[in-house]
Amino acid sequence: MLFLRQYSAKICELKVRQLDLFDIYILNLMVTLAMFIVLLFRAWIELKNYRLMWKELEWRKTYDVASRILRAERDLFMKVEGGEELYNILSEMFKTKESK
Repeated sequence: MLFLRQYSAKICELKVRQLDLFDIYILNLMVTLAMFIVLLFRAWIELKNYRLMWKELEWRKTYDVASRILRAERDLFMKVEGGEELYNILSEMFKTKESK
């Protein structure tokens, strides 16, 4: 019981320091910097995603052009020895619709 009285007396003696204007300014600055760091991190992630999507679009365009050329020049492949195998391999590689 004596311990509780001493402990409660010490708690009463502690003064709670009130925040002055400078402390509020520092707290606001820290919060603002933390928000800015989070914003930079999110922008970096979005940039990585944008680059990845851009590469996928470029590859898709390449596949479309290659498949159009393959379909247009199919007769040329068939005239050459081993051309049919080469045509089938290229058709699978460039994911053409007509891979016969």
